Amino acid sequence: MADAIQGTPDTIEVRRSNVHGMGVFALKPIAKGTRLIEYVGERVSHKEADSRYEEKDATDAHTFLFIVDSRTVIDAGVGGNDARFFNHACNPNCESVIEAKRVYIETTRDIAPGEELTYDYQIQREKDDPENIDEVFACHCGAPNCRGTMLWPTKRPEPRKRKAKQKAAAKSRTQAKKKTMRKKKKGSRRR
Repeated sequence: MADAIQGTPDTIEVRRSNVHGMGVFALKPIAKGTRLIEYVGERVSHKEADSRYEEKDATDAHTFLFIVDSRTVIDAGVGGNDARFFNHACNPNCESVIEAKRVYIETTRDIAPGEELTYDYQIQREKDDPENIDEVFACHCGAPNCRGTMLWPTKRPEPRKRKAKQKAAAKSRTQAKKKTMRKKKKGSRRR
């Protein structure tokens, strides 16, 4: 594969996936932090990307579009490489990294030969999404923490909520201490 980076043409291959359609797999052990491939394709505006897929069936979640920034989308369906075959997973072993308006796929942990390489698509929700949007972008990764959708969660992740609750509890304890101290001070005052 000529698309790999850092001299790794024999590191990954595209083949049938149990997750979805085609997938990218490790041919040999890959170390954490390895930059595998650049996500390439035709660079277009958001407006152009939308118009290209305007006639697409609303129940078809198959996409090769990658948002680079507020102006640029990479359409890997036109001039794309093997990076377009990385599947989504809720507990991925890779991540997308954007540097100088270029997109790369890098490993986030050590990878064993034969392992499918995935990253979290983090597809943004839109105000005008149909009610069944989670079904349209259903996830089949099989991870214990699977969200059931490739879309970004509608709610904040639980750890943030716990932190907010911890802060509220700490504030409440601090206020209770202040009240107790005020009562003690009042009780010890002489008239």
